[in-house]
Amino acid sequence: MIVPVRPTAPALVLLPALALLPVLIVVLNGAHGGGAEILGSFVVGAVSPSMDPALLKALLIGLQVTVATALTGWSCSLVLGVLLGCLSSERLWLTWSLPAWPAIVLRRLMALPRSIHELIWGLLLLQVLGLHPWVAVMAILLPYSCLIARVWRDQLQSLDPSRLQAILQTGSSPMAACMTALSPAMGSVLVSYGGYRLECALRSATLLGVFGLGGLGMDLELSLKSLQFHELWSGLWLLTLVTIALEQGLRCWRSWGEQAQFGQRQAMGFAVAVGLSGGLGGLWLAHLFPEAGSLNWLPVQWPDLHSLQLAAQELPWLSMLWETLILTVLAAGIAIGLPPLLLLLNPARPWQHCISGFWILVRVIPPPLAVLLLLLSNQPTLAIGALALGLHNSGVMGRLLQEGLEQQDHSAQVALTSSGASPQVGWLYGSLSPRSPSHLAYGAYRSDVILRETVVVGLIGGSGLGWQLLESLSSFHWAAVLLLITTYAALTLIGEWLSDRSRQHWLQS
Repeated sequence: MIVPVRPTAPALVLLPALALLPVLIVVLNGAHGGGAEILGSFVVGAVSPSMDPALLKALLIGLQVTVATALTGWSCSLVLGVLLGCLSSERLWLTWSLPAWPAIVLRRLMALPRSIHELIWGLLLLQVLGLHPWVAVMAILLPYSCLIARVWRDQLQSLDPSRLQAILQTGSSPMAACMTALSPAMGSVLVSYGGYRLECALRSATLLGVFGLGGLGMDLELSLKSLQFHELWSGLWLLTLVTIALEQGLRCWRSWGEQAQFGQRQAMGFAVAVGLSGGLGGLWLAHLFPEAGSLNWLPVQWPDLHSLQLAAQELPWLSMLWETLILTVLAAGIAIGLPPLLLLLNPARPWQHCISGFWILVRVIPPPLAVLLLLLSNQPTLAIGALALGLHNSGVMGRLLQEGLEQQDHSAQVALTSSGASPQVGWLYGSLSPRSPSHLAYGAYRSDVILRETVVVGLIGGSGLGWQLLESLSSFHWAAVLLLITTYAALTLIGEWLSDRSRQHWLQS
């Protein structure tokens, strides 16, 4: 009888790191002679950033634009997302004794906006509204509100309805019953997930700046393209300080949310705080751009059926889809497998602190800038985009993995090392093994995010759907733009469905 051999939990976490092998082989083979000098100048710039007062003043102005954009987009999307999440919940419609079909229709309609990356929204809105500070805000608002609505609706549907039904049977109104029964559980969701979305909004605002929508990202891109690495690192260190401050603030925020007993007053207080944040961000943008004026809709010639048929025949569908999927698989493998692999090298505390700093740096550098930096020292290949995207997302995965490991019990690791196991084996089976299912579950979710972000590196690296989309937008080929966005949305929705099934599998295991 042949017994099938199944990998253990730690092996399953480390297996995705095998994606590093083909990526590194291609990248190292594609390096040219001048690349080492350029990368050396980049590293030297990190320890000697420019302190020119004029530069720092410009960077601070760009940082204000980025923070104001992120704050406004985040607060507006949080308010709209909670509202849409409530309207798309069948349970709340039935609580008011209304048919549930409007909730189902709304949930289906929100699938398209959330499937399109905020960068695509930004480039599209830039074409139809022109260059305006609120274009970046709207680019964050559209997908984020639908993503928040989905999470909010799922949390509402997963709650035990018995308490809500019991309050309704006492004669309370549906509004009072919902506020009383749902506020404690949903308040903690609002604090934890809302904080996570604020951190994402800061990264998105920086990314949009790289593609010309203003803020610190634009300054970083100009410094990199002109090879002014000392100026580049001045902006990167400034962004790093803001990121660290935000992460520490959000950590305190989440710990407070876990300890606090949320009720109606706390929920209303939080809603007022979010509204004030949105007002502050809007006034901040108005102060930074006093001559921005109002938004103007620019004329767009929508394609007819014949134009769509011609565009469908011109586009290289097979190569585009293949490059996008390969890019997703390789980047997801790096993002999931690299964090436990690096932590396994040395479980000692000093090494763990060094790795934490590395996670911060790869999170701060937007993937397009990482692609541009690698292209200065390498030939353009698909591996460049996979490495940049994988490293950026490994920063997010590594941070969450380290936070989870710090919170769990280390008695099993201590017992293994006391029995003679090496520090690596003790950490692998004592600490990483219990954490493996949750890490793989979040890795499944992150793979869905990476699929959306392939368009970001594709716009720079010349591969996949992203490159074709940029070419079509540049030439105002709206028929091709419409087909590419529709294909991209369908692809991300399929990825979202596969990600949900995989995440449920790992959480149940």
